[in-house]
Amino acid sequence: QVQLVESGGGLVQPGGSLRLSCSASGGSINRYNMGWFRQAPGKEREFVATITWSGSSVRYTDSVKGRFALSRDNAKNTVYLQMNSLKPEDTAVYSCAADVTSNPNLARAPQEYEYWGQGTQVTVSS
Repeated sequence: QVQLVESGGGLVQPGGSLRLSCSASGGSINRYNMGWFRQAPGKEREFVATITWSGSSVRYTDSVKGRFALSRDNAKNTVYLQMNSLKPEDTAVYSCAADVTSNPNLARAPQEYEYWGQGTQVTVSS
């Protein structure tokens, strides 16, 4: 069973940057599409970005386009989310997830992802 562990969260001022990592153990994620989701207090889980197993295609939610960049290093079994120009509304718990079916349409719905990490807190505040 694949275990996913996120890291890199923290407190950052508006306009700042963070790089989140999602490392997998217990199996390879090299053939899985990988996604990032976030959940703010009192809100539903929200799709952020997803990347194909090969890294050839990425999909973002509109609110992060041009600010976030999703990438992966299959040799390291790790996925990265570079977050720039952070805003207070980006504050949330960020979780990575694996889509074992590797939907070619790059799934946005949480229920299409089978493995989940515990999440890492990102707080954007001055």
